[in-house]
Amino acid sequence: MRISLDALAVLDAIARNGSFAAAAEALHKVPSALTYTVQKLEQQLGLVIFDRSGYRARLTPEGEVLLQDGRRLLDAANRLERRLAKRVEGWEDELRIALGGLTPMEPMIPLIQDFYALGTGTRLSFSREIFNGTWDALLDERAELVIGAPMHAIPDGCHVRELGDMDMVLTMAAGHPLADAPEPLSREQLRAHRLIAVADTARHMQGQAAGVQEGQDTLLVYGNSAKLRLLLAGLGVGYMPRASVQGYLDAGELVARRAEPLRHHLPACFAWRQGQAGRALQWFVDKLEQQVASGCFMRRTTEGWTAEPVSLDL
Repeated sequence: MRISLDALAVLDAIARNGSFAAAAEALHKVPSALTYTVQKLEQQLGLVIFDRSGYRARLTPEGEVLLQDGRRLLDAANRLERRLAKRVEGWEDELRIALGGLTPMEPMIPLIQDFYALGTGTRLSFSREIFNGTWDALLDERAELVIGAPMHAIPDGCHVRELGDMDMVLTMAAGHPLADAPEPLSREQLRAHRLIAVADTARHMQGQAAGVQEGQDTLLVYGNSAKLRLLLAGLGVGYMPRASVQGYLDAGELVARRAEPLRHHLPACFAWRQGQAGRALQWFVDKLEQQVASGCFMRRTTEGWTAEPVSLDL
């Protein structure tokens, strides 16, 4: 390769400092060394980089192209060096975090801001997984950390920390046939009506949908935003986080009904695979533990744990 990073660094220094002499001082070299480097590069490339006909050497059009593209190469090399240095220190190239379907993004924002302020070079990647899809993503190594995973069937080989219970409420449109039925609603009553549920994203594990009974007509959707719109349209009943539908309940657009069992709380956790020891992963685990302990991640109510607000933008 005829273009070296050292030669590009010399060219960049000359352009930034305005002269060979000033660039040599900045690079702690003698001017003749810079002149030799530029002349050798011109010979190797078969072009003129500097126009020396005037009082001061100026970049030729070809030199301008070489400078601009060369700076991009220098930046890429510097980023690579920093990434490798951080990797030696134990920081991962990428940390993939899967959020459960009911996990709000809002509590993650200050953590992301604080993490970027560290300058680790680790790239963050977030995805959404539903029910067993969170565990599937972890075991299938599509994510290093899952937040908001269900606790009904924790796989082996995982570190788990509880987040609390998500307060869920059975909701339906005000004009739904069950809206005025005596409470608590029985399983038989619910089975006779369509349930709207978010589809499990598990690829390898057995999927599930919350609240579905055998033989019940079920409408599966891609996320809670779609589920809410279908509930408002009166197309079925479904469990929703209380915090996300309280405004619709207060306005009378949705109705909350007690059903058997009388309370429906979903215990959730965050988890990561055993044997993982990356510094970015450990940083997020530590911060999440602090947030949960202080009550910042989920807010305690008389009805259990609830996120405020719950993201429906899935």
